[in-house]
Amino acid sequence: MDYRQVFIPEIRWSYKTIAVLLFLAVMPNVLGYFSFSTPFGFNIHLFQYLIFLAALLYGPAGGGISGAAGSIYPAFALHNPYIIIGNMILGIFVGLFSKKTSIFLAVLAAYAIQLPFLWITDVYLAGMPVNVVQVVVFVLLIENILSAAAAKLTYKKAKELIA
Repeated sequence: MDYRQVFIPEIRWSYKTIAVLLFLAVMPNVLGYFSFSTPFGFNIHLFQYLIFLAALLYGPAGGGISGAAGSIYPAFALHNPYIIIGNMILGIFVGLFSKKTSIFLAVLAAYAIQLPFLWITDVYLAGMPVNVVQVVVFVLLIENILSAAAAKLTYKKAKELIA
C-alpha cells in the first residue's frame, strides 16, 4: 500500500473539494469563539467537529491540516502554541483510525494518543497548574465525544456535497 493511499484518500480534486478543505481548515478558529456554558461551571467548544469532518472526508492529511490551521486562534489566545500540534495529532489519528473503526472509537483512540502530548506540553512547557489541566482533559473528552456525534450525523451529507 502506498503512503498516499493511507494519508490522502482517493479524492477527485476540484475547486469545490479544495474550497471545502480550506473551509474546514479555517472555520475551527471561528467556531472556537463560540461555547456553551454547562451547569458544572465550564464551557464546551465544538471546533473539533470540523477537524473530525476534515479527517473523515480527506483522511489523515485533511485532519492534520484542519487540526493545525484550525487551532491558530486558540493557540494565540491562550498563549499556548502546543495546541496547534496537539490538534494536528488529533486530526491525523482520527483520519487514520476512522478507516478501520467507528468514528467514536477513532476519536477516543486519537484522543488517547494526543493526551500524553497535551499533558506534557500544558503542565511542563506551558506551565499550567495540574488541577487546571485535569479539567481541560475532562472537558476535551466531552467535547470530542459531542463533536464525534456531530461528525457522524453529518459526514455522509458532507461527502455527497463534495462529490
